[in-house]
Amino acid sequence: MVFEDAARKALAFRDERDWAQFHNPKDLAISISLEAAELLETFQWSGTDLEVAKKREAMVGELADVAIYCIFLASELGVDLADAVSAKIDANAVKYPVDKAYGNSKKYTEL
Repeated sequence: MVFEDAARKALAFRDERDWAQFHNPKDLAISISLEAAELLETFQWSGTDLEVAKKREAMVGELADVAIYCIFLASELGVDLADAVSAKIDANAVKYPVDKAYGNSKKYTEL
C-alpha cells in the first residue's frame, strides 16, 4: 500500500466514526506526543539491546499510531504531508551539506 492510500484509509476510518469533531490541532499534537512516548516505552529498560527485536510488533503498532495522528493533524491544518516532508528534507540539506555532515552526528550549528 502506498502512503496516500494509507492516509485516505485513516481519514475514512475517522470520518466513518464522526471523530473529526474531536480532532483539533492541540489535542492531535498531544496525541502525537503520547503515542511517541508509547513507542519510546518499548525501548525502556532494554539496556544495551538497541533494537529490542522481541518488541518489534509493539513498535510497529505505536509507530503506526504516531503516523495516523500526524495524518489527522496534517488534514486538520490543511497541510500536504508529503510536500511538508519534502520541504523539510530540502531545508535540512542546506543545514547539513554532505561534505560537512557525512558520517557526522553533530548538530548543524556545530559543523
